[in-house]
This record gives sequence, structure tokens and C-alpha cells, in this order.
Amino acid sequence: MKSYSRSRVMGETVREVIARILVEESADPRLHLVTVTGVDMSPDLRHANVFVTTHGDEARYREMLEGLNSAKGRIRTLLGQAVRMKYVPELHFRVDPAVDEAVRIGGALRAERESGRVRDDEPGDIGAEEGADA
Repeated sequence: MKSYSRSRVMGETVREVIARILVEESADPRLHLVTVTGVDMSPDLRHANVFVTTHGDEARYREMLEGLNSAKGRIRTLLGQAVRMKYVPELHFRVDPAVDEAVRIGGALRAERESGRVRDDEPGDIGAEEGADA
């Protein structure tokens, strides 16, 4: 059985609870379609970097972060009620760059395929490997 550090386990719990709070408790339109992608807890569990994403451009990200920072106190209160902790962590909301990077890479790969420089059946292509097994 794999062992996880306390901060890792607590980070996953905090991620789940904050995601639920945003869906069930938030009426702020700035927080519509916000996804909590991860939480990194400090070793002492007093700080949490909460990684979030949403659909839209830079203006939408700014709007989302403003909404989250505005609701931070309420989110912390509800988090403290839902999770038994010695200290409710200070929340620091961050835009998750991994999602935008994945979209950018996907677009670049699609453009390469459309230009004809890369074929769908080249070795290493997941679709080609699946087709070979069938």
C-alpha cells in the first residue's frame, strides 16, 4: 500500500470540499463553471494554494480570481465546518497553467496534422497502436 504525506491527503480533501462549496453554496456569477484542479498544502497545513481554471480568456480569469478572493472568507468558514482541522488554512487562489498548456499543445498537434507534416498513422500515435491491435 502506498503511503501519502499528511499534506497530500489533506490537500485532496480540501480540493473536494472547496469544489463542492463552489457548486452548492456560491451564487456569485463570477464563480460559474470554476473547476478546482488541485490543492497544494504547506507542510504545517496552514496555507493552501488552490489551483483553479474556467473557460474563457484572461479577463475571465481575472473575474474568476476576483470572485474567489471576494468569497475567500465564506469558503474558509464552510471549509472549517466540513473538515476537522486544527487550523483552517489560509487560501491562495491560483490559475492552473496546466490546462491552458494542454489546450495549446493540442492545438499545435492538430495544426501539424492538418498541414500534412504529421500523419495519424505514424508510430507512437495512440490511434495507430489501437488500430494495430484490432
